[in-house]
Amino acid sequence: MLPVMTIDELHAVLEREFPQVEGRFRITALAPHEMTVAMTVREADLRPGGTVSGPTMFGLADVTFYLATMAMIGPQTLTVTTSCTINFMRKPAGRGDMLARARILKLGRSLSVGDVLIYSANSDAPVAHASLTYAIPPDRSGVK
Repeated sequence: MLPVMTIDELHAVLEREFPQVEGRFRITALAPHEMTVAMTVREADLRPGGTVSGPTMFGLADVTFYLATMAMIGPQTLTVTTSCTINFMRKPAGRGDMLARARILKLGRSLSVGDVLIYSANSDAPVAHASLTYAIPPDRSGVK
């Protein structure tokens, strides 16, 4: 199954529905059931010692999986996170981009299940791994 939305369409949905994150996330690759998103780390994202905060990495994982799911099902913006577990594996670099690579492992009518690996730019070793489940709203097009 091929994606039903393009990178430009996904960026437009993100800008329209979530103006508070405008320009924060850039989709760099899109394939069936897979997506890569880059996010520039800002000063506000850092913890003491120069490490990227857990909430920042969670946000990157969550947005990436949301967009990966949208790419496959279309602009159903009321799709929501129902579960996320994140494991932090090593200290990320404090500057530059972070990359998130999402994989949808199962896509059904009501759930999207998968994972996201997060990397510091220019590193092959992941800094975090998240497992996510999203609830997809029911199709109400035929409901009166």
